[in-house]
Amino acid sequence: MSTAMRKTTGTTKTPLARRLAAAAVALGSCLALAGPATSAGAAPADPVPTVFFGDSYTSNYGIAPLNHEGEARYFCFQAKENYPAVATRRLKDKGVTLDVQSDVSCGGALAHHFWEKQELPFNLGDLPPQQDALKPDTQLAVGSMGGNTVGFNRILKQCSDKLRGEEGILLPGTPVDEDTPAAKCREFFESGDGKEWLDDRFEQVGWNLEELLERIQYFAPAAKPVLVGYPRLVPADTTKCLTAAPGQTELPFADIPQDALPVLDGIQKRLDDVIKKAAADAGADFVDLYAATGANTACDGADRGIGGLLETSQVELLGTKLPWYAHPNEKGRDLQARHVADKAGEVLNR
Repeated sequence: MSTAMRKTTGTTKTPLARRLAAAAVALGSCLALAGPATSAGAAPADPVPTVFFGDSYTSNYGIAPLNHEGEARYFCFQAKENYPAVATRRLKDKGVTLDVQSDVSCGGALAHHFWEKQELPFNLGDLPPQQDALKPDTQLAVGSMGGNTVGFNRILKQCSDKLRGEEGILLPGTPVDEDTPAAKCREFFESGDGKEWLDDRFEQVGWNLEELLERIQYFAPAAKPVLVGYPRLVPADTTKCLTAAPGQTELPFADIPQDALPVLDGIQKRLDDVIKKAAADAGADFVDLYAATGANTACDGADRGIGGLLETSQVELLGTKLPWYAHPNEKGRDLQARHVADKAGEVLNR
């Protein structure tokens, strides 16, 4: 990517940016020194000011009822019982109380919506950058970002004729290349233009997450960032995806060819690795949901933690139930919450 393009995405490090980051680190150190002393391994005595951010996997699209303030935020499809809410309760049961300053997670958010406004569908206006929720006293910042930036919705549409039609009309985005048949999506992503497109997307995700973590450090110097990965969608044994889940008629991945499923899994594993590296490079913490949810994929029948592509979710729009589009169901949400609570507890008890 050219220097000009990197400036456009906000990822170029200028001397000023470095000085601001250094100042933020120094301020964070001062705040930490000025704060109340806690013994090693002891739970924080006071409620921990916390901000949750992220996309539809944090807002838990597909789970009802919705939590919204006004007409605009309705289209974030943020569940009242999303994993931030459930994880907060789990932590309280363990003696760790979070003071949730805000949960700004919103369906459709790309990583750069952490510092840029997010345009909502149906001309309902814009949401402010998610970083605006951070406060000088925020001590914990937790969320999932990157899936929309890598374009997983467009990847799914590249591989499915059904999602290219009316059944996918509510899933944002278009196929990466509409002229390439869905049946050839494995070949498309493994070579030529499709592979080049993927490489570019992953590079962008890496830059954006680097920027996101720097901004958390700058706007909330005392905050401990926790990046949350995405739960695994496709099992190692893809033959399990050739059987519909109990009570369902559609296959978990609808008409996506079986030979494309390992490609989807490989893309998701690569995303997991990019997020993990961004966290490690910034000294942040990471919740590896991909590694922890291999037995709860969309193809694991009654044990599935992911709703099938066209399986009916709990959310209605204009009287019509929306599909899950491969998002966590309640079982999957609870798995997210458990692992996030465990990591947050570990971070706060250091």
